[in-house]
Amino acid sequence: MTPLPRRTLWISIAGVLAIMAYAAVAAVQILVLNPLAAVPGRTLDEIRAEMDAAGEVLLWEPVFFILGIGVALAVVVAIASIRGRAHPMVPVMSFLALLMLGAFGYFAASFGVGMSLADTFGISGGDYSPWARPLYAVSLVAGVALVIVPLVMLMRRPAAVAPA
Repeated sequence: MTPLPRRTLWISIAGVLAIMAYAAVAAVQILVLNPLAAVPGRTLDEIRAEMDAAGEVLLWEPVFFILGIGVALAVVVAIASIRGRAHPMVPVMSFLALLMLGAFGYFAASFGVGMSLADTFGISGGDYSPWARPLYAVSLVAGVALVIVPLVMLMRRPAAVAPA
């Protein structure tokens, strides 16, 4: 049995931490930063009180559930890569794919809260805080890397020598 490549272990740890950080920033953006930016001049407690009075709620449970799917998938990728003694490129590409898909997770997780804000305050349900942009940027960079990394790996391979 071949020993586990150290790189696979460290890539798996870094990948899970990156996905957790993405999910944490997304949760703070959805539940704190965006409501404060959408309704300037009010505290989060005042926003929640007005939403409650209008029959709307700032539910955190669906946000954490949806964002938690990405974290759970990252843990599964890490465990499978480590236990399966995968080549380091397997977790690299998997974590890049999860980061790329994070934009969709962010959108899905923020939809309900955005609509509750929109219904309560007569605004659009979109992002008001600029802190969604780094999330989209990370997802975009991860998507580009998903294309570039395999191309670079192919270009680094030595050319096959044809038999004479």
